[in-house]
Amino acid sequence: MIKINFLGTSGSIPTAKRNHTAVLLTCDGENILLDCGEGTQRQFKKARLNAMKINHILITHWHGDHTLGLPGLIQSMAISGYNKTLHIWGPKGIKTHMENLRKAFPFVSDMDIQVKEANNKFFETEDFYLESEKMVHGVPCNAYSFVQKEKIRIDKKKLKKTKIPSGPILKKLKQGKNISYEGKKYLAKDLIFKEDGKKVSFVFDTSDNKKIIPFVKNSDLLIIESTLDSSLEENAFKINHMTVKQDAQIAKKAKVKKLVLTHLSDRYEKDPSFILKEAKKIFKNSILVKDFDSLDI
Repeated sequence: MIKINFLGTSGSIPTAKRNHTAVLLTCDGENILLDCGEGTQRQFKKARLNAMKINHILITHWHGDHTLGLPGLIQSMAISGYNKTLHIWGPKGIKTHMENLRKAFPFVSDMDIQVKEANNKFFETEDFYLESEKMVHGVPCNAYSFVQKEKIRIDKKKLKKTKIPSGPILKKLKQGKNISYEGKKYLAKDLIFKEDGKKVSFVFDTSDNKKIIPFVKNSDLLIIESTLDSSLEENAFKINHMTVKQDAQIAKKAKVKKLVLTHLSDRYEKDPSFILKEAKKIFKNSILVKDFDSLDI
């Protein structure tokens, strides 16, 4: 299962209800933080989530509303004895930015922090991979996708009836091989099944561009900035952002399963409902998230 926790859903200016951008993706022991706006570590506390479990931080771009929470978060992790390798990924220039950050905010203890530029498929395990695509925002900027691979699962109920013990014999089953136990042959196809993989895409802070649709195509979740409504499309273009109408059109053309709207301008603080209505006119399976919402897929 993939769990998404929304720790910050505001645009450039936070509000009383919405903090700066930060989204936590958790899957099979991996904890991946997308952006780290001001106040993110406090949002972790409010959500009762453990920041010490973070493995990766993916930075979309180096604007303050997406990065000002980094020094405080890393400082707290260091004080609390973080003893793993923290991977920080970002667009071109991320290494220089992190070097400057560490000079400006010396941390109380050394942490193993690996900072690398994210290009195309930039991290992979047996279970998932991470990929990036360049966006258009006036500064180096990335969109990201988390892609969970298809898995072979053992049907536990059927396995229990066979009384086959755990161990190397089950590894053979997962490989699709038939096995024998206590003189009886068991066909792999009778005890295993395929679990489809999942794709979650994150597109924060960009103007509409031709790279988005192929990058997010067939995503189970498309989590995307919805800074402005369609009446402000010209303004959105000038500041390298998108409108909710453009988001919905992208979701429809890319055949995503669900559209998740976030990064909302503070001008919609009183009544953001019409933003969602605008999206649903084009793409019905749309939702508008707020701070501390969560999704499971």
